[in-house]
Amino acid sequence: MNTLSGNAPPHAPVIERVETLLLDLPTIRPHRLSVATMNGQTLMLVRIHSSDGITGIGEGTTIGGLAYGGESPEGMKLAVDTYFAPLLVGADASRPQALMARIDSAIKDNRFARSAVETALLDAQGKRTGLPVSELLGGRRRERLPVAWTLASGDTARDIDEAEKMLALRRHSVFKLKIGAKPLDEDIAHVAAIKRALGDRGAVRVDVNMAWSELQAARGMAALADAGCELVEQPVASAAALSRLVRRFPVALMADESLHGPESAFAIAKVNGADVFAVKIEQSGGLHAAQRVAAIADAAGIELYGGTMLEGAVGTIASAQVFATFAKLQWGTELFGPLLLTEEVLATPLDYSDFQLTVPAGPGLGIELDEERVQFFRRDRSRHSVALAPVAATSTNNDPAADPAAMAKEA
Repeated sequence: MNTLSGNAPPHAPVIERVETLLLDLPTIRPHRLSVATMNGQTLMLVRIHSSDGITGIGEGTTIGGLAYGGESPEGMKLAVDTYFAPLLVGADASRPQALMARIDSAIKDNRFARSAVETALLDAQGKRTGLPVSELLGGRRRERLPVAWTLASGDTARDIDEAEKMLALRRHSVFKLKIGAKPLDEDIAHVAAIKRALGDRGAVRVDVNMAWSELQAARGMAALADAGCELVEQPVASAAALSRLVRRFPVALMADESLHGPESAFAIAKVNGADVFAVKIEQSGGLHAAQRVAAIADAAGIELYGGTMLEGAVGTIASAQVFATFAKLQWGTELFGPLLLTEEVLATPLDYSDFQLTVPAGPGLGIELDEERVQFFRRDRSRHSVALAPVAATSTNNDPAADPAAMAKEA
C-alpha cells in the first residue's frame, strides 16, 4: 500500500471504524503537583475496529487536564474523531508504520493523541500476528520492570505512613516526592524528613515539575543532595537552564517536560543537558518515537527512566511493552498509574508484586478490558441503569491508607 493511498490491497484487513470514549475514574487520594491537584483521572480510550474482527485499544491521558500541557483527554477525543479517523478508515490495518507515516504527513503535533492511535494499531497487529507489542518493536529484554511510587499527598506524616505500607507490601521501594508548590525551605524539610524515616530501606527522588527558578534550583539541589535525595526531575522549565545545572551537585538531574520527542532529545543530548531522560510514550509522540528518544539518550551516555503521564492500565502497559525493549533502564520506571485509581477497568488486573510490574506476554498489549466497567465509567452514559459488579479480589488498586493485611491479600 502506498502510505498516502486510501485503498488497502485485496484480502488485507481493513479499518472499518475508529471509536473514542472518555472514562472518568476517581483517585485513591488527592494527588498534589506544582501544576495541579488531581482528585480523579480521565482516560481517552481509542478502539480501532477492523474487518477481520480484531479490535485494537489505545489510551490518551494527561495530568490535570490542560494544566500540564497543550493536550487534554477531551481535545484528544475531538482530534481523533475529526482528523485521525478519516485517515484510517478504509486503510490496510496490518501496516501500523505506514499508517503512522500517513498521519505524520497530515497532522502536526498532537503527540498524545498520536500515541493513543499508534498503541491501538500495534495492539491490533499483535493480536493479528499472535505477538506481544514488545516483539513488534524489536523484542523485549526483560519480563518485569521496577516501579517507583509517587508520594504526593502534601502531608509529611501521611507520606511516610504511605511509604511504610508500600515497603511492607513489597510493592515499592523507590519513592518520588512531588514538590515545588510550597516554599523551597518547606519542600526541603519535607524531603529530608521522609528520607530520614526511610533510611536505606527506600530510595528518595523528587519531581519539581518546572516550579523553581534557576537560582532556587541551584540552592534546592544542593540541599536535596545533603538530605540523601538521589535524583531531581525537571526543577526548571527550560532546557538551557537544565544544562547549566547538570553535574554541579552530587545528585542526578532528569529531563522530563523538556522532552517533546526525538528532536528535543537530540538537542538536550547535544549540550549534555541532563543525566537522565524520563521517557514517556505520550510525550514522545508514540511508541516508536519513545524508542528513538531512548536510542539518542543511550548514544549520548544519558541514562533512562520509564516515565508516566499517570495513564490507566492501557497506557501503562503500552509503556511497559516499550520499556521492556530498552537495552538499558538504569533508573527503573514510574508505571504506577493504575494503582492511583480506585477502580479497575481490566478483566484481569495487572501484576504488581515484589517491587515490580510484570509485562503481559499475550498477543498485542496482552490485556483485556472489562466491558461492563468501561460502560459504567464512560462519561457519555447514564449510570443509573447500570449495575456494576464489585472489583475482583485480585485487584491491586487499593488505598495505601487501608489496612496493610487487607492490602497484602489483594496486592
